[in-house]
Amino acid sequence: MTLKSPSIDENEIEKFRAMASEWWDPKGKFKPLHKFNPVRLAFLRDKIVSHFNLNNTSHTPLEGLRILDIGCGGGLVSEPIARLGAKMTSVDAGEANIKTAMTHAQETGVKIDYRVGTVEELIENGEPPFDVVLNLEVIEHVADPHQFIKDTASLVKPGGMIFVASINRTSKAFALAIVGAEYIMGWLPKGTHEFHKLVKPTEAKQALKAGGISIQETTGVSYNPLSGEWSLSSDTMVNYMCVGTRSE
Repeated sequence: MTLKSPSIDENEIEKFRAMASEWWDPKGKFKPLHKFNPVRLAFLRDKIVSHFNLNNTSHTPLEGLRILDIGCGGGLVSEPIARLGAKMTSVDAGEANIKTAMTHAQETGVKIDYRVGTVEELIENGEPPFDVVLNLEVIEHVADPHQFIKDTASLVKPGGMIFVASINRTSKAFALAIVGAEYIMGWLPKGTHEFHKLVKPTEAKQALKAGGISIQETTGVSYNPLSGEWSLSSDTMVNYMCVGTRSE
């Protein structure tokens, strides 16, 4: 048994095409994700290529790798990773998100196995483990972050790796990622993030370790308001990314 992979009803195609145009509009309401995406994608690519000793000069260096993007939304990470050659399985609990992502992938000719469902269902259905699991900007929106991280970690095959990215639970993150981004700049709808649900890097790493993962690296991602660009940083007080691996 596998998770539901919905077909796109022709009667709904325009609705999801409109939603796809919103998700993929770099100047629209998902502008913060588009701004954030280049540095995040470069980080993912570099770490995966290095870990698996892949050809860094290839246009499709991730060919042969099976990668899971859990909580994939409209596919802003899934599509670029698939273009790098990976065999993508992308899962989201929201059917509208999956249909939107499928519509855009069809229009751009990118092959991705999009499914509606949860990580718990993947495990219950006996999904084979993946070379790489992407757990990006999701843990701050789930009921039990510790268990969720452990569950996603269980889907990493021996020798594989996992990425967890989120927002730290600090006063600086509250000021910048919630008050600044949602209430002052209007980058995100008010209430997108609840401070008490944010997860500290130490908590994320504890959950990964409980799931049998060895932590390799934790890096920050910082925003420069003058240039309007994001970059990797030693400052993990707001945005951070953790990289972990499972031993052979």
